[in-house]
Amino acid sequence: MTDRSRNVLFLCMKNSARSIMAEALLRRYGGARFQALSAGTMPLGRLHPLTVKLLKQYDMESPELRSKSWMEFTQPGAPQIDVVITVCNRAANESCPVFPGAPLHAHWGIENPDVRGLPDALLWQRFQRAWQELDQRIHAMVALPVAELSTELLRKDLEMIGRSRLSWTELAEAG
Repeated sequence: MTDRSRNVLFLCMKNSARSIMAEALLRRYGGARFQALSAGTMPLGRLHPLTVKLLKQYDMESPELRSKSWMEFTQPGAPQIDVVITVCNRAANESCPVFPGAPLHAHWGIENPDVRGLPDALLWQRFQRAWQELDQRIHAMVALPVAELSTELLRKDLEMIGRSRLSWTELAEAG
């Protein structure tokens, strides 16, 4: 691997909650090492209101955070994707879209926070839990010595982060 920035695409179904959260968190913590992107296989076209609430709470609002199709990243002039991380089980179980450059794939199954019919307080707790899980995983990801890892080792480390329920500091120490 080289020292250049890695383009990381977080992929979900609707691109309205989990993938947007992951994009915002990696934008905040990834520095110049990562370019964070997100997309959906069937984008909703808008952010979930509780995602917007979390982004405001953590001062991570940005007009660049929008619900969009993965197809944007297959068009001429789109950034080359280096890493695709699916954050929902449905997107992981679909055949992954083909991106130019054959990026590596990893899966971080985050439970869907948007369950219809739940009381507002419980729904808000689910969104906060998804945020915290993604926050821990993003911190573990940015702690990796990405420039020193082969593509295969990076994929294995990202998969381990996706399976882990440890805090990001525990993951970094286990690394």
